[in-house]
Amino acid sequence: MKVMKFGGTSVGKAERMHQVAELITRDDEPKIVVLSALSGTTNALVEISNGLSNRDRNFSKHAIDKLEQHYKQFISTLLKTEEAQQKALKMISEHFEFLNIILKISFSEALNKDILAQGELMSTKLFSAYLTEVGIDHELLPALEFMQIDAYEEPLIGNIRVKLTQQIKHHQDKKIFVTQGYICRNSKGEVDNLKRGGSDYSASLIAAAVNAEVCEIWTDIDGMHNNDPRMVDKTVAVEQMSFDEAAELAYFGAKILHPASIWPAQHYNIPVKLLNTMEPSAKGTLIVEDAGSVGVKAVAAKDGIVAIKIKSSRMLLAYGFLRKVFEVFEKYRTSIDMITTSEVAVSLTIDNKENLADIIQELEAFGTVEVDENQTIVSVVGNQIVQTPQVMMRLFDAIDNIPVRMVSYGGSKHNVSLLIPAEYKTKTLQALNKGLFNL
Repeated sequence: MKVMKFGGTSVGKAERMHQVAELITRDDEPKIVVLSALSGTTNALVEISNGLSNRDRNFSKHAIDKLEQHYKQFISTLLKTEEAQQKALKMISEHFEFLNIILKISFSEALNKDILAQGELMSTKLFSAYLTEVGIDHELLPALEFMQIDAYEEPLIGNIRVKLTQQIKHHQDKKIFVTQGYICRNSKGEVDNLKRGGSDYSASLIAAAVNAEVCEIWTDIDGMHNNDPRMVDKTVAVEQMSFDEAAELAYFGAKILHPASIWPAQHYNIPVKLLNTMEPSAKGTLIVEDAGSVGVKAVAAKDGIVAIKIKSSRMLLAYGFLRKVFEVFEKYRTSIDMITTSEVAVSLTIDNKENLADIIQELEAFGTVEVDENQTIVSVVGNQIVQTPQVMMRLFDAIDNIPVRMVSYGGSKHNVSLLIPAEYKTKTLQALNKGLFNL
């Protein structure tokens, strides 16, 4: 059994969905196909939800109608026969009836989750309709019947394994299973989700649950590149990296992979392949336990960072000071990315501003607090780079003209991170591409 996940761009057009059908039938190997919503759908659903939240029902109604027209057009190009088109239209109309009904319902967070789930439910039903039309035997497995998280939003991998295995056993004559990424049920049994980009996470959890031989993540780029191709002209795909390296890159901004998707694969030792739907023959990137080589592999950037400095000559060296600082962030469930200390100050970064005002207010009890928003973390990742000769010298030579706010070095043997003002992001990535990769 293998798992194949296809993102929104891979199913965003009818011809792309046709191509996905070809990819999943290239061999007779049993497989679970995990689909995201059609590209643009989740953004549209967020707009609909925001309109309801703001009590602007006219705005939401217009967004619903616009999205429905898009799906009707999609169906007309996806399916050839009148019969298949009518079945698909009827299937999709149920979801738009739901969206129109909620215009009359009071908005709530639970309703928001129901709205956001519609994208994956529709994409998988349409894909299933196409497979049926062209005679590809398969089974549609509803993710809401096996994908489950607990009260802390952590996946219940044991429950997922039991429920998913049971569903597969009920259809032992099938070799292709199709299911939704992103969506799940929470501890209350309500519809929930694994956050934006969560389809990767779904695929990794499913691969772990069925002990798959490989988890393939198909997207619109041929693997994990050594730098951001949107910012840097010359980039190359990394052929192989370790789970640790991939986790660092995903967490620190590499958009091709959801940060949480690495740990299930790593824990259950499931190889992950990053492949290109538009160029299926490209080698892509293999992620396994073995890094394959030492030295710098890639650079990634994480935006939306806030730097916070707490200066207190009176308390910093006092026993328990750092614990009290961390407890403030724990209280507001805000994770810390980087941290450095001196004799009189501690500087750290966060990527979630939701409770920033409350956090600052509580930190002011310990000393003077300075806040710098619009920062970016640039991370240089590779196997044992802190022990690799010349890497640090070449790194700092490359960024000689960049105003670096913080440096994180030594916390991981795979990562050196720099905090810079956001406006220097592109310049920094280009400088590192030249200084570290000679590109």
